Amino acid sequence: MPAPAAPSADPAPPQRVLVVEDMEDTRESLQTLLQLQLKLEVDTAEDGAKALAMLADRPYSLVITDLKMPKVDGMKLIHEIQARRLPSTVIVTTGHGSVPEAVEAMRHGAYDFLLKPPDPQRLVLLARRALRERLLQDEVLALREQVHGRHAFLNVLSKSPKMHDVFEDISHISDTTSTVLIIGETGTGKEQVARAIHEASIDKRPGQFVPVNCAAFNENLLESELFGHEKGSFTGADKKRIGRFEQAHGGTLFLDEIGDVPMSMQVKLLRILQERRFERVGGTEPIDIDVRVVAATHRNMDDLIRDGKFRDDLYYRLNVVRIDLPPLRERPEDIPVLVAHFIQKYTRPGRKPPEVSDEAMDVLRKAHWPGNIRQLENAVERACVTTRDGVVRPANLPRDIGGGRGGDTKGPFQVDLERPLPEQLAELTAAFEERYLRKALRRTRGHVGKCAKITGLSRRSITDKIAQYKIDKNEFKRD
Repeated sequence: MPAPAAPSADPAPPQRVLVVEDMEDTRESLQTLLQLQLKLEVDTAEDGAKALAMLADRPYSLVITDLKMPKVDGMKLIHEIQARRLPSTVIVTTGHGSVPEAVEAMRHGAYDFLLKPPDPQRLVLLARRALRERLLQDEVLALREQVHGRHAFLNVLSKSPKMHDVFEDISHISDTTSTVLIIGETGTGKEQVARAIHEASIDKRPGQFVPVNCAAFNENLLESELFGHEKGSFTGADKKRIGRFEQAHGGTLFLDEIGDVPMSMQVKLLRILQERRFERVGGTEPIDIDVRVVAATHRNMDDLIRDGKFRDDLYYRLNVVRIDLPPLRERPEDIPVLVAHFIQKYTRPGRKPPEVSDEAMDVLRKAHWPGNIRQLENAVERACVTTRDGVVRPANLPRDIGGGRGGDTKGPFQVDLERPLPEQLAELTAAFEERYLRKALRRTRGHVGKCAKITGLSRRSITDKIAQYKIDKNEFKRD
């Protein structure tokens, strides 16, 4: 039996329908029809203003509204429902001359429209379909809120005691301006934790959260990126540019991959952290800043210092508060929580989230996860895309984490006689292709041209397959 992907949500409240129509006879006839056919509570409103007051008072799963009404018309009603994020599906009724307006209403969030007078049978069928899809959307929303409510801290999901220690550290530093150094493997969520530190301090430090990937720039570009530059300071500097330090004034500057910063830049960073002031490239005027710096790296800082690649004085300045993020393999209790979250994220709108079989969950729990949470997210997204019957099985998981193992076979995949052979062969072919491509990218450190030579494919084919399998090349550049 497949196991649910997440804890079951609380029972959904009973569905209700609201008919919004300024013509009294039409309003009453629609109410009678829908009550008889849908067996649900159906309320009415004579215009959009009354409807908005009723929607504020109680939830309605379905709103059936005319477009042409006094006070607040149907289009304005749709705008307000969208702006207020009300969990209501809207069906529009309109006259023959207003079809373009009805189409415009659908562009702004309406589910569908019917010409007046609506055919009773078609109206009931459309209402049932809309209510059925609304129920699925409400269940997904309730489940997402339930998962986040139980195991979330400032949008970081975890039930692991090791991560709860991290949450406690974040709480303790929220009232300070101390510099923070986050150490963790690739994909462990270092930027997410940095954002949590910023959010925990938002009352006292309301400025922006400004992230910079230090490994993405060469030395000259990184200096301009961080400090900004004056007009004419170098070729191509046709106007003044504000750097990331200035953008983060009063907030948080996140320096990701700090271990990759060149030595010459390390001296300048040390000076800024000590003096809290700097000059733009090509400038002479000192600029004072009030910034909390959060740095992060997946590299071993002790090794970098010993090899002369990182200044020990800068390390000590950054390492005022150190947060060590445990890899996913050391927090297996988080895997079901994260799987449930990602399944909600990648379930198509109006669809029921797939369940995860016991066999698939066992594969997920036992995987080594060198790419950590990022790799898990990619695996779950792939599973959501490839499942055909609403159940995630090992064959739906990437081969490089053990997908397809086990079952009634001696080979490296699972034979499922309940599904057609061509379908399973296609999945195995895709899984092998993805695994082969990842291995080639790992050997070439993400270089597309070299990967093309190894695989015998064109650069265009490699690029297309990287997009198809949602592979992050940067993951291999940092290996």
